[in-house]
Amino acid sequence: MKRQLTPDDIKAAVYGGAILGGGGGGFVERGLRTAELALQVGTPELWTADEFAPEELTATVALVGAPAAPDPLVLPTHLLRALELLRRDLPRPLAALHTNENGAETTINGWFHAAMTGLPVIDLACNGRAHPSSQMGAMGLHVRDGYRSYQGYAGGKPHTYVEGSVTGSLDGTSNVVRRASVEAGGWAGVTRNPVEVGYAVENGAPGAISFAIELGHRFLAEGPAAAAAHLGGEITVTGTVRAYRCEQREGLDVGVAVLDDAAGTTLHFVNEYMTFEAGGERKASFPDLITTFDEAGQPLASADVAVGKEISVLVAPAANLLLSPTMFMPELYAPLEDLLGFSFAPAAKILADA
Repeated sequence: MKRQLTPDDIKAAVYGGAILGGGGGGFVERGLRTAELALQVGTPELWTADEFAPEELTATVALVGAPAAPDPLVLPTHLLRALELLRRDLPRPLAALHTNENGAETTINGWFHAAMTGLPVIDLACNGRAHPSSQMGAMGLHVRDGYRSYQGYAGGKPHTYVEGSVTGSLDGTSNVVRRASVEAGGWAGVTRNPVEVGYAVENGAPGAISFAIELGHRFLAEGPAAAAAHLGGEITVTGTVRAYRCEQREGLDVGVAVLDDAAGTTLHFVNEYMTFEAGGERKASFPDLITTFDEAGQPLASADVAVGKEISVLVAPAANLLLSPTMFMPELYAPLEDLLGFSFAPAAKILADA
């Protein structure tokens, strides 16, 4: 099915994405601005994957960096420049674009590109929830023999602006782009990893954009508790933040928030919330969805949490989300576990059931 994205889609996509961001995936106001601009300058279209031949080429649109960095800037022009740099180097043309994940800014990844270039956006994400590493959003390409990654990137304020393109191994190119995001002030727009549509369907999360829009409509109509019910989860706790730490490490926000409730609820994050602990026990861990809301019931990114804020925590099981197989690859968790200093990768039983 092909359809034009409309103003009614904007808030639902951004707010649904913010919930699925699980503390990461960007910020609501910036997502709304970019999506609104896309509809002002053109008519972006959302196509289901079955509108394409399996061998046609699609590429991932992403934002890379640490949302809490002190001086980030990614403009729509930077997003377009990243796509231009990628297309310049590709051996054959792109047929479409898709986002890396769901998030307040990332669900609408590709909308501005589509409006300006005429390329359609596929109703598909590399992963149906937000995740902290490029490899988690690469649909298993790190184990695809002979795969060569192409990445174009751009971002930063005038005094920190960087742009470029890089080709090589997935790990090598991802590391270059992550470092570029640091040099740009903490955030960069990226278009990367061209693959066949058939591969993306098999290894990504088809239907993820519609999923976010439907969730967003439910949230906007009925609030956080209804969003939790929609995801088969619940609002597990409401409390005031009594301790909070966030630092930028290796281009990511790494930290912890502790609430003042009787259970001493503790949330560890690497951009997204990785673990939820209460009463000294781990109750949920990534890729389970752990999302925070502020006192007004608005989705709250981990970078915006602060001591003294009252927050509510939504937890929904991974089984109820649209997830890429990468969410069940323990080797991709090792860098995150090193940053936090403890293990939380999915257990073998979950891997077997996934």
